[in-house]
Amino acid sequence: MKQKLNIIKIGGNVIDNPRALAQFLKDFSALSDAKALIHGGGKIATKIAVKLDVETKMVDGRRITDLPMLEVVTMVYGGLVNKQIVAQLQALDCNAIGLTGADAGVILAKKRPVREIDYGYVGDIEKVNDAIIRNFIENQLTPVFAPLTFDKEGNILNTNADTQASSVAVAMADHYTVNLIYCFEKKGVLSDPEDNNSVIPTLTPANYAEFKATGTINAGMIPKLDNAFAALQKGVSKVIICHADELQQAVAQGQSGTQIIL
Repeated sequence: MKQKLNIIKIGGNVIDNPRALAQFLKDFSALSDAKALIHGGGKIATKIAVKLDVETKMVDGRRITDLPMLEVVTMVYGGLVNKQIVAQLQALDCNAIGLTGADAGVILAKKRPVREIDYGYVGDIEKVNDAIIRNFIENQLTPVFAPLTFDKEGNILNTNADTQASSVAVAMADHYTVNLIYCFEKKGVLSDPEDNNSVIPTLTPANYAEFKATGTINAGMIPKLDNAFAALQKGVSKVIICHADELQQAVAQGQSGTQIIL
């Protein structure tokens, strides 16, 4: 029987809220099974960019990563945010190791080709080095991934953290029973964005298509859910989207938030 591995992605406003993040990390550190954490960058990169007089450019909610912004996100995601999380986990007796995709060659990507929009130095993941990640886990280290990858030309690339979490989960599914849990400040996927209690308890491909057609599910939630369904199709055992405060319930019972099923 395969060992259980929880791949947890934390993002949204939780990253920007020190108290919420501290509580989440306390809950994460208390998980007894093997685990890995992928974090987003929150709004901290935008705040630091203002201080450094670097313009933030967004298209449809996605950051354009030109060279000045690449320097900012590398410093903020791979440095400030990642190392603060690792330090807090160490204080909670969770022996964490902070990583970008470039460290130990753990996540190789390629620069996204220019189509209608030039996103700049943004990475589309090509390969996850599952052997290296397994080595960390088997040596009782908890990997903490910043949303940064690298390419064969030696560039750091800004990478969507949801996609990164899904890619890591799929790569590890050959070796572990993998639960992929997306945590943020909402209670799950909502049928009414204004009502935090309107959680859709389960999403199947059929009702997902209906919710997209009516516009109930839109914008940034669509790539997150596309990644979730793709992960299940490629061997991940369970995918849940839930509030950061409900991580423990999601792992223990799978009854929190929205469960994605095929």
